[in-house]
This record gives sequence, C-alpha cells and structure tokens, in this order.
Amino acid sequence: MSTWFLLSLAGALLLTPLHFLSVEHERLDGRFGKEKGERIGGVLGIISGWGYFLFLFGIWLSPQMNYVLPISSDFLMFSLEWISISLSSFLIGLVFLIPGIWFGIKGVTDLGLKVSETHRADQIITQGVYGRVRHPQYLGAILSHIGISLMLSIFYALLITPILVIRDYIVCLKEEKELEQEFGEDYIDYKSKIPMLIPYRR
Repeated sequence: MSTWFLLSLAGALLLTPLHFLSVEHERLDGRFGKEKGERIGGVLGIISGWGYFLFLFGIWLSPQMNYVLPISSDFLMFSLEWISISLSSFLIGLVFLIPGIWFGIKGVTDLGLKVSETHRADQIITQGVYGRVRHPQYLGAILSHIGISLMLSIFYALLITPILVIRDYIVCLKEEKELEQEFGEDYIDYKSKIPMLIPYRR
C-alpha cells in the first residue's frame, strides 16, 4: 500500500472524533454558550464532513494494486498507471454509484446544506428520502465508495470497505444518541418506523 493511500485512510478515520464533538450540541452549548457553541459545532461539522469527503478522494486516487475481473473479451476503456477502467468494471460500478449519488444528493437537499454541514437541526426531517432511511448521506457515501472502487478496479480501496462501513455505522449511532437527547420520544418513534441504512418497509 502506498503512503498516499495510508495517509488518506488515516485522515478519514482520525476525523471521526471531530465529527463526534460536532454533534454534541448540549455539551458545546453548556460549555461555550448557545451562540458560540453553535459556531464551534458548525466549524467542526464542516471540517469533519468535507475533510472526510476529501480523504475518500485520496483513497480512490492513490496508487494501489489493480484487479482484473474474470470476464473474457472484456473491453479496456481507460488505463493510466494504477487506474484501469474496463467496460465490465464500469457497468458494475455504476450499479452502486448511481444510487449512491442519488441518496447522497437527496439527503443533502431534503435536509438542507447548512444542516448537513453543521449537523445541527431544529426539527426531525421525516419527509422525502428521510421517510425511507434515517441516514441517506452515509448510505450514499458507502454505495459511492463501492461503485468507484469497482469502476476503477482499485483493490485496496475495495478491501477497506468494511472499515469505512463500520466507521459510518458508529457515526450513525453517535448522531442518533445525541438526537434522542435533543428530541426525546419523537426521535425514538421515528427510529422505530424508519430503518437506519438499508431502505425497506417495516
């Protein structure tokens, strides 16, 4: 594994404590006051959110081993150093990437960019994609990571997928713990009706 890859993975994981702190609204407000607590939490949310996204790009674009799908007569569409895109890997990657992008964009638009960045909401959003899954942005990130890893045939990125899934799952649990403190029974009721990461009808 290249240093670039390892640094990108480490950066993505090391941002998690900042993300945790950004959603601890009551703790921040109690320590710094509501106005300053909101501001600090918002800055931490922006750094942790956009930082994680940038480190994912680092993981995808870093030098790493390629793999070849065992498909005969596969057409090579693009090849550059460690990045290789064949027709089969491109099509398989799209199966994950398209819904991943959709869940990610819908999660932001239904929640609002400011709330998505700062992790501070005034109410529970239950409409749109949030009526199907509680964390569409994390679902979108997971699906997009799998899709891009398959599309670019990058082995190490695909290999660490379970690590990123566990990271996102832990972040979801932390956010929900804080949301339960803020919204009480209303959020607990929402949790009982809407699945966390896998959309299905209960």
